[in-house]
Amino acid sequence: MSANLSQLKINNTDVPFIFEEDKNLPIVSMQLIFKNSGALSDTQDGITKLSASLLNEGTKKDGSTGFATKLENRAISLSTHAGKETFVIEVGSLKEEFPYAIERLKELLTDPNYSEDTLSKIKTQTIASLKRRESDFDYISSLELKKMIFKNTPLAKPSSGTVQSVEAIKLVDIDKHLGEHLGLGNAIVVMGGDISQKEAKDFAKSALSSLSSVSSKTIPTMKALGKKQTKEKIVKSEQAYVYFGAPLNVAFDSKERHLAQVASFILGSSGFGSRMMEEIRVKKGLAYSAYSRFNINKTHAYFSGYLQTKIETGKEAVDSVKEVVKTFLEKGVIQEELTAAQQFIVGSEPLRNETLSQRLSRAFQEYYTNKPLGSSAENLKKIEKITLKELNDFIKAHQEIAELSFSVVTGKK
Repeated sequence: MSANLSQLKINNTDVPFIFEEDKNLPIVSMQLIFKNSGALSDTQDGITKLSASLLNEGTKKDGSTGFATKLENRAISLSTHAGKETFVIEVGSLKEEFPYAIERLKELLTDPNYSEDTLSKIKTQTIASLKRRESDFDYISSLELKKMIFKNTPLAKPSSGTVQSVEAIKLVDIDKHLGEHLGLGNAIVVMGGDISQKEAKDFAKSALSSLSSVSSKTIPTMKALGKKQTKEKIVKSEQAYVYFGAPLNVAFDSKERHLAQVASFILGSSGFGSRMMEEIRVKKGLAYSAYSRFNINKTHAYFSGYLQTKIETGKEAVDSVKEVVKTFLEKGVIQEELTAAQQFIVGSEPLRNETLSQRLSRAFQEYYTNKPLGSSAENLKKIEKITLKELNDFIKAHQEIAELSFSVVTGKK
């Protein structure tokens, strides 16, 4: 069966319900996904990530170890994580243990481990991670690029916060933040496995009954700055870490997403055979790996890429990226490149659609980007029909990706 979309009526609130029955294995999984509740919704820097960490510490009644033991004894997985735009609570188990799993989920939602000891523990872990990143040159260069192209927006800030911001967060802050975001107005249920749709809806309603009503606050759209610039940071390193980015004027619900997918594939996201890899690694030997991609999200879209090279070849690598992008925009692609991209994308489709988890994830993305379920199959048909002129016209219409910003973290020559 393919995934289908319906609505759950909970306390006069309609909650989207995405479901697919799959009897191949006797397992059931459910995700409670809260839109507009990821790290970009932070009311204090790092509070969303810290809140997710706290929910992974079990209930106040059982404590972290006691709650984890309950789950392990029944082979139940129950975890929480926060992305940029969404906050996700996921539970999965064997079919026979799923009723028990739902009860533990309800316990977690109604009695999270709000204790000073738990907060101190996760703060210590988070701060230790942040301090380790102070010597992670990849992370530093990536963050500096975000500051350059998403200046004065939430994207310019580290999603885990800073040492100072994390230290300042209190239990009452987490309670307030979760209370304002993890509610029915933001909830989307994604569920599947060896279970009927009616049974699934009953379980979902039971879990959602633990949530209060909240008003969904949309995260504002953020636009990348188009500014040709290079910022260099000198550190004690024997390599140069180069991150680059530029605006990309393609909306998440654009009718040209299929063209963007193929253009990105050819330019830099396909690994060996892509323009970036061929020109920068294969022909010039400047880097072990070089890639770029079109990032298209609901709240932001931009062109980005990365390479690592020797300190003495840092400037040459930056110039090479500029040249690859310039040539791509001026001359477009050739038929052989288009045909190879079409064959790979269409031919590898079964690998991206073979597990229940993959299919549910795709169904959610279709719903989240305002497309009907099953539209991915239509997208493949569009990709098969792309003509060389159509793709090159699209590429030449997006000169904004040449407005490249470079963040270079390197050592002394």
